[in-house]
Amino acid sequence: MRIFVFAFLFLAGVSLASAQPVPDLGPEAEPPSAEDFNALPDDLPEDGGQVVVDESDPEDEKSRLDELFANLAKSDNPKEAERIGREIQMLWMDSGSDTVDVLMSRAGKAIQADDHALALDFLDTVVILKPTYAEGWNRRATVHYMTEDFGKSLVDIERTLALEPRHWGALSGLAIIQRRLGFESEALATFRRALEVNPSLENATKAVNDLEKEAEGEPA
Repeated sequence: MRIFVFAFLFLAGVSLASAQPVPDLGPEAEPPSAEDFNALPDDLPEDGGQVVVDESDPEDEKSRLDELFANLAKSDNPKEAERIGREIQMLWMDSGSDTVDVLMSRAGKAIQADDHALALDFLDTVVILKPTYAEGWNRRATVHYMTEDFGKSLVDIERTLALEPRHWGALSGLAIIQRRLGFESEALATFRRALEVNPSLENATKAVNDLEKEAEGEPA
């Protein structure tokens, strides 16, 4: 996945050093929204105290996630799939650090207030304090996407997927950016990968159907 993302960045003509926004996408393109990446997980309670970055037991968390993902892949009950998905998201949100959790909560409130600069300030601190925390990179990728800085968003997506290859939000985000930049075949493959992880993703299902019709010359 890492090689693929960096190769895609090269093809898109995005400089990793400067990560400048891509050219104007035209008047028909709707402004990016956090909803494009699927709804962000609920924020954790805004509490906590001193700056402590604890490490939860990675083996216990991995075992629980593996179990949940196995159940999600085979679930044919929409309500059950939604419940499993939310449990996975809450595990992703749990950083193991009170300080990081508070910063994530404040970043979430800044995103809701459309204060992207403040959100990035909080998230920059999150990824410095805990670079192994995939959700910090994912949420920062979302904010970069919302500001149409797709280069920086792709870099953060790459970091997210390096830490959690099954992160369907990051996979969907990558596919959406690929599609917006005109890489339809790559977007189709990435959306399919997201659906392998979480078959209940309605937006990804619709995108796959639309892209398959376009590939066959049919109207979406």
